[in-house]
Parts: sequence; structure tokens; C-alpha cells
Amino acid sequence: MFDVGFSELMVIAVVALVVIGPERLPKVARTLGHLFGRLQRYVNDVKADISREMELDELRKFKDQFEEAAHSVESSVRAEMSSAETTLNAIASEADAQTKAAVDAVEPAATPASVTNTGPEASGDRAAPAGVADAVSRPAAAEQKSAA
Repeated sequence: MFDVGFSELMVIAVVALVVIGPERLPKVARTLGHLFGRLQRYVNDVKADISREMELDELRKFKDQFEEAAHSVESSVRAEMSSAETTLNAIASEADAQTKAAVDAVEPAATPASVTNTGPEASGDRAAPAGVADAVSRPAAAEQKSAA
């Protein structure tokens, strides 16, 4: 702050000794030391406050940039989702139209005389799942044994 060398300090000390006197000089020096310490603490507190405010300002700017980036990502994702939804809806409507056209084309050609069923459903026998067929046949076999 001030460029005060050792020689300047000695001159100030000699002048203070002459002006203040040897009896009051230690008390004045102690008081000046306390005041100088308070001044240094005050200056350091002000510097720390300014530093904190600058860091807080930088954090606010970073937060704003981050929020702006998040909003831009969100808007681009929403735009992509809406375009994908539009594309999927168009594909679905096209598939529905093709399915309906295929069903309309098959219905006039399918008549009761031309449709023949050769599977187990045609004879009235329905195929049951394996576990169900076993469960049904066991009680019937037990009844036949008891009747005999």
C-alpha cells in the first residue's frame, strides 16, 4: 500500500518520541497497534465479502447457462418426440388403411362353401392342453375300474 522503508520508520519513531514523550509513547503505540489491527481485519472482511459476491455472481451466471442449456435440450427432445409421434401416427393410419383394404378384399372371396375345415375343430374334437387332458382322463379311468 505505502512504500515505507526502515529509515522512514526510524524517523517517525524519533519524531513520535520527541512529540509524545517517553512516558506516553508505549500506551500510544499499543493503541495505534490495536487500531491498525482492527483496520486490517476490516479490510480483510471487505475483501472476503467482495470475493464471495464475485463467486456468487459467477455461480448465478453458471446456473443461468445450465438452465438455458437444459431448456434447449428439453425443447429439442420435445420436438423430436412430436415428430416421431407424427411419423408413427402416419405409419399406424397407413397400416390400418392397408389392413382394412386387405380385409375388404378377402371378405367377398370367402364364402361358406369355399371354406373347409380339416382340423380337430371340424369334427367337434377340441384339443385340450396336455395338463388338462391328463386330469380329465384320470378320473374317467378310475370310474371304469370301479365299475368293473
